[in-house]
Amino acid sequence: MSNEPPTRSVSVTTAPSRRPARMLPAMIERVGPDDLEYDPVPRFERRMAELLGKPAAVMFPSGTMAQQVALRIHADRRGIRSVAFHPRCHLEVHEHKGYAAVHGLVAALVGDGFSLITLADLAELREPIAALLLELPQRDIGGQLPGWEDLVAQTGWARERGAAVHLDGARLWEAQPFYDRPHAEIAALFDTVYVSLYKGLMGISGAMLAGEQDVIDHARVWRDRLGGNVDRCWPLVLPAERGLAELMPRMAEFADRARSLAAALAALPGVHVVPDPPQTPMFHLHLDAGQRAVTVAVQRLRAETGLALPRYVWPTDSPDRCGLEITVSEQLDEVDDAEVADLVAELIRRTRDQSSSDSSSISPSIA
Repeated sequence: MSNEPPTRSVSVTTAPSRRPARMLPAMIERVGPDDLEYDPVPRFERRMAELLGKPAAVMFPSGTMAQQVALRIHADRRGIRSVAFHPRCHLEVHEHKGYAAVHGLVAALVGDGFSLITLADLAELREPIAALLLELPQRDIGGQLPGWEDLVAQTGWARERGAAVHLDGARLWEAQPFYDRPHAEIAALFDTVYVSLYKGLMGISGAMLAGEQDVIDHARVWRDRLGGNVDRCWPLVLPAERGLAELMPRMAEFADRARSLAAALAALPGVHVVPDPPQTPMFHLHLDAGQRAVTVAVQRLRAETGLALPRYVWPTDSPDRCGLEITVSEQLDEVDDAEVADLVAELIRRTRDQSSSDSSSISPSIA
């Protein structure tokens, strides 16, 4: 496979539908005559509740707020402050522990940071918990998913102990083809369900929390207390509706494309796919290069070519290996796997050149 740079623009991270020049006209086209009289937000909340098979749903400005509120309500109703989730849960890793600082919740971390939660991990919990949070898919370990029987067993374990079960379904849209079951059947395993209005759907921002009517009514109170009222934020709804109509039906196609792309990338020296094969339209690449070298190479390649590459490069447990994330959606419609592989090969070549340059710039020590 050639290591020459791509001959035309390749976007790995940014879908065309997210660009303002395309997004704004598409939003205007989706404004119907009823929208002049009825607010799109309540209409969309009803639609999402129906899709997820729940009595009610409420829109939030972010998944961070929606999930913390859901766990707060479950904890308050049970008089227990502990909630259980994976060590790489979004709440634990990316939100400055807002669950503790804002809501006084205590994390009971389950399992290790490199594997999915198992029923055996849950059995090791020795403290009562108000809720068990499960993330489908588990993003920080490459978008991995438990099997259906494992999922049923884990949610059943929590319910048998009087705990609520909450779904971090930010990427439920991408996970659904793996289970080959309706969204509502997956959501039925959970008391509350959070879904993103932009991850996978390529919207602007926003989140939806679905559950029983009394829980959602309570969630509206907490949303307003935290300054998150979005009842008039119809610009967040219109792109999400477009995503449901045009992108959600393609999720199985995107997952198939992720597997074919991952196979092409795994053939490159120094590239490791996690998981292999991907279970959803997203997966991680672990590169045999240091975080700094890859970050520098990404920045220079973006500046020189204008190509859209993953901005975030993270360290792994090895100083000579780092990771980045690939998500397949409509942004790859106009390029083939070979072009993306050439782009990654060029990235690796540059990291090696950078490493060689750094080594040659070090003067030998004088005894």
